[in-house]
Amino acid sequence: MRSTFGLVSALAAGLAAFGSWVSSATAGVFDPTTFTLANGMQVVVIENHRVPIVSHMVWYKVGAADEPEGKSGIAHFLEHLMFKSTVTRPTGEFSRLVARHGGTENAFTSQDYTGYFQTVAADRLEMVMEMEAERMTKLRLTQADIDTERQVVLEERSMRTDNNPGSILREQISAALYLNHPFRRPVIGWEHEIRALTFDEIVGFYRLHYAPNNAVLVIGGDLTAAQIRPLAEKYYGVIPRAQVPPRIRPQEPPHRAARQIVLRDARVGQPNWTRVYLAPSHASGATEHAYPLEVLAAILGRGATSRLNRALVVDQKIAISAGAYYDADGLGPSQLGFYATPQAQVTLDAVQTAMESEIATLLKDGVTEDEVRRAKWQMQADAVYARDSLSAATQSLGSALASGRTVEDVEAWPDRIGRVTVDEVNRAARAVIDDVRSVTARLLRKEGS
Repeated sequence: MRSTFGLVSALAAGLAAFGSWVSSATAGVFDPTTFTLANGMQVVVIENHRVPIVSHMVWYKVGAADEPEGKSGIAHFLEHLMFKSTVTRPTGEFSRLVARHGGTENAFTSQDYTGYFQTVAADRLEMVMEMEAERMTKLRLTQADIDTERQVVLEERSMRTDNNPGSILREQISAALYLNHPFRRPVIGWEHEIRALTFDEIVGFYRLHYAPNNAVLVIGGDLTAAQIRPLAEKYYGVIPRAQVPPRIRPQEPPHRAARQIVLRDARVGQPNWTRVYLAPSHASGATEHAYPLEVLAAILGRGATSRLNRALVVDQKIAISAGAYYDADGLGPSQLGFYATPQAQVTLDAVQTAMESEIATLLKDGVTEDEVRRAKWQMQADAVYARDSLSAATQSLGSALASGRTVEDVEAWPDRIGRVTVDEVNRAARAVIDDVRSVTARLLRKEGS
């Protein structure tokens, strides 16, 4: 996943109001209340009384990277099946009840976690807690459920990946970048492995990983922790804990050769150039570089004033877009990526030459004090604005806790970003940007189409 920096689009007026907070950078972001149930389920409550609604999320500490070898897609497949029948409710009733009471709900799977969420009026929280708690261990699947939903998953893969050249390329980049780590597999799974998943394998995966001591409950909105705690104990606290396997991930061997990918497809409307470097994260590799890399990505790729956009789009006018991305979260090595889309009549060779020149300049001269100061200021301002967002709070805390980080990590993020120095950013760039740990990818329209 790529980091996003879109919470603030115009900072000139807003940043002045936050100047004193940014300079100290000691305040927490969401100030949550946390407690743990007797069965090991962690609960996080973020009070937000602006509107009388709540966001209820259950995050399971299992994702695509936790799947057995040869069983790709099983975590995502199970996410679909969680909307089937339970001991007391027929298929579809969960969604119908949420909709009938004016709420919304959905689910998602990533490499490191699987999440289920509902947004409802505050006085409907108990209803969704009861239903979500039941399907944690009381899902009732049939072979017909498996057969029907397999076709839905295959159609999703066809629409989102196989019919989209950009998605195909991203899938191939990950497969080439990670030599051994399970991040090389797509979250949705390889088609042939989706087709081969059996009833017993899926149910076994459910019973192995879906348990209160392998889940985090995050609730944000117009209720207090004192109101939520008895409900959490009533519905989730009575579920027995289970023996959950440790999250042991294969590690990457040394990378010794740069890799190149060329995808030609008749459906390509606009060529694209991408280069990704294997990078550390907060949980893997040289973790001391994670915060500096976040700042570096903001300098290179954050918005219209970013270094790469100015160079390739504004000054040289050879690209319609250019930037960089990095995500420090995740239970495994990450990616520092560079990308550019050429202007009409500009070749990918020209874009690559320009981008490589910018990378060479970065490695030779580094970033400046002013660039680091501005990037940190903007990133910390994002944290201030995020306080007003119910979804930002529940998603930030849930994803962090489900992927091995802590509440303190989330709350201390502005302060840790604020301490990043120019020297640290430049050291991180030079440590990560090495061609032998890279994949260069070209997306081209197929000739003759």
